Amino acid sequence: MNGKNIRPEKGQTIPLKVKRLGINGEGIGYYKRHVVFVKGALPGEDIICEITKAHEKFFEAKVEKIRKPSRERIKPPCPIYEKCGGCQLQHMTYTASLRAKKEIVRQAFARYTKMDARTLPLHDIIGMEDPWYYRNKSQLQARTEKGKIVAGLYKENSHQLVDLSACMVQHRTLNDVTQVVKDILTTLKIPTYDEKKHRGDVRTIVTRIGFETGQVQLVLVTTREAFSKKTAFIEEVRRRLPEVTSLVQNVNHKRTSLIFGEEMIHLEGEKTIEERLGEHAFSLSAQAFFQLNPVQTVHLYNAAKKCARLTGEEKIVDAYCGVGTIGQWLASDAAEVRGMDVTKAAIVDARKKAAQMNMNARYEVGTAEEWLPRWMKEGYRPDVIVVDPPRTGCDEKLLKAVLQVKPERFVYVSCNPSTLAKDVAKLTARGHYEVTSIQPVDMFPWTAHVETVVLMSRVEK
Repeated sequence: MNGKNIRPEKGQTIPLKVKRLGINGEGIGYYKRHVVFVKGALPGEDIICEITKAHEKFFEAKVEKIRKPSRERIKPPCPIYEKCGGCQLQHMTYTASLRAKKEIVRQAFARYTKMDARTLPLHDIIGMEDPWYYRNKSQLQARTEKGKIVAGLYKENSHQLVDLSACMVQHRTLNDVTQVVKDILTTLKIPTYDEKKHRGDVRTIVTRIGFETGQVQLVLVTTREAFSKKTAFIEEVRRRLPEVTSLVQNVNHKRTSLIFGEEMIHLEGEKTIEERLGEHAFSLSAQAFFQLNPVQTVHLYNAAKKCARLTGEEKIVDAYCGVGTIGQWLASDAAEVRGMDVTKAAIVDARKKAAQMNMNARYEVGTAEEWLPRWMKEGYRPDVIVVDPPRTGCDEKLLKAVLQVKPERFVYVSCNPSTLAKDVAKLTARGHYEVTSIQPVDMFPWTAHVETVVLMSRVEK
């Protein structure tokens, strides 16, 4: 057997030179030609690590000792950073994290496409001037410990709840509101949900704020409509939290990891809160999808608009449109916008907003692969298609529909560099499209996530 290919074993301690960051923020190195992922390790570091899991094609390890630390390693400012798991990159400088995320995008294209990684039209990532307290929404599980309510996230790969009393990436007001809600629940002795016994009332505390308006929505997710001391809870929220302009209850009685159940009950104040992005105003219901970082959302949507290269004459299709935010952002420079989404409530909101904006728009419930061929038969052909799919990427049928419709420009907004690159490879495989711009945007500082806007232009043949 070639000694260079000997597989390390679980529990074995090995030296490792960390080469780069992986898509989940872990350090990646090579030991005797085997790929090793090490959580908490940074590029350029020489470490000693212990193999914790052995997979067929790669290994996972934990840091035992850092022989040579990176010059970009810092002490995480958040006191619960190691426990929480919500952030992955607080142990490196922000500037270094931006470079690493750009490299993650480059590596994805190098791995999944035939494009030359050295000559990619890859722009520098758009970062934040102040990368703290940027999230406009929190969803924290509630539990009773020693007579007090705690609310937080589960530690990675466990059911151990880490209390988030002062999260450094959530808007400060959301931290304050959550703390008061915990105090109210504790004082009133309202029981929290025990997932093992499947009993108790309060499951999750959900808060959202409009950065520009200051309006706050509080959603209490409970297991039953008539939860314990409901009237007293509403009165205490009204008295102690005047900044809460919308109070809603969601009922989720199922054994599930999903946050929301099907029943929404309006308790107090308005049914929605308002948010503004640039010149656009949005009305957000409790279940409406909206980007979590409004400051960077402006940069993201402007990047998409730049890629669309609009002249005022274009017909745009906004696939996976949700409540229609991207298409509506582009609408002032386009002739027409059409969108589709499988969520009926989102389409209702999109239609309402389009009417308020006096847009030339059409929104339909369904999939793009359903509607694009139908519209083509009616003689409609879009000049630009914009997609913002889930992390799993575009549906195969959608990609085939795009190749059939052949728009001049295809703008792909992605939250997953790997599925993005795979889809790009499919669209460029036959030479009908070429990638002319790749713009990363740091939507979630201190995490390994990176948003990317890609422009694919049609090649004339």
